[in-house]
Amino acid sequence: MFRASLTSPERVARQIRERILAGRYPGGTILRQEELAAELGVSRMPVREALRQLAAEGLLILHPHRGAVVAELSLAELEEIYEMRAALEPLALRLAIPRLGKGQLGEAEDALDEAERVHDGQRLSQLNWRFHAALYRPAERPRLLSTIELLHLNVDRYMRMILTVMQHREQSNLEHRLLLEACRAREVERASRLLQQHILEAGQRLVQFLKEKV
Repeated sequence: MFRASLTSPERVARQIRERILAGRYPGGTILRQEELAAELGVSRMPVREALRQLAAEGLLILHPHRGAVVAELSLAELEEIYEMRAALEPLALRLAIPRLGKGQLGEAEDALDEAERVHDGQRLSQLNWRFHAALYRPAERPRLLSTIELLHLNVDRYMRMILTVMQHREQSNLEHRLLLEACRAREVERASRLLQQHILEAGQRLVQFLKEKV
């Protein structure tokens, strides 16, 4: 279906979001409407709407007199997000597997193939989501998938750091391959178990990685 071009607030939100995820605006950075408007070449209105959208996504905290502040996640919050993912994503996968077709399986495999060739954190993060989304989409649960996507987005900037570390990438790729194999075989219980283990262990690796960087 034809998708209309992004509105101005959506374009602005996309630009600011990518700067946050890429680390250009680190946690704690104050973003002011007038400065962003001048930098992006737009009026303050689309910037205001974009900041509200990003706050709803959990990337910003809005303060009436300080402007918008880039949110920082504590290690406890990261652990909570991975616990939520470990509960919700196996549910989506269980619902999706009976409806998975060659198209979705092929899309997931293509994402894995490309992920093994690239080294850019942004692209690796995109491919990671593309892999998971391809497997979950046939569940046809838009509210569930929207929640899962938001959880991925909340940890994306941290995942970009760990995905560029070779041993973490190799482990993640291996786990993804095993998961895809179980999905192809329609092994619902095995696939769900592999996915839950993959998410929980990825969360543990990320928390440990960030602890070591402090």
